[in-house]
Amino acid sequence: ERVFTVGRRGPLLLPADSDALYLLQRVRDEAHRFAIRFHRKVRGEKMRHSALDGVPGVGPVRKQALLRKFGSVEAVAQALPGEIAAVPGVGPALAGVIKEALG
Repeated sequence: ERVFTVGRRGPLLLPADSDALYLLQRVRDEAHRFAIRFHRKVRGEKMRHSALDGVPGVGPVRKQALLRKFGSVEAVAQALPGEIAAVPGVGPALAGVIKEALG
């Protein structure tokens, strides 16, 4: 392990059995765990919410079916009403509502 500090040209090499090195490794690992947990939480929240959530008649099951078929909300918005109506659980009337809402 190498430790880089401000004002020092090269890295500081700590012995492998050093308590200071152990402490730095624990701090680094905890910082990584914290950052990863935060990133997953933020990403998860963004993945759960979409423009389809505000469309009347589209619940979690239909939303998942639409996203599975088209891959993204943008692709649903660009699809023809007939293509949207072909998704199981979505009829022609709801397809029109979805097209209008995503307009």
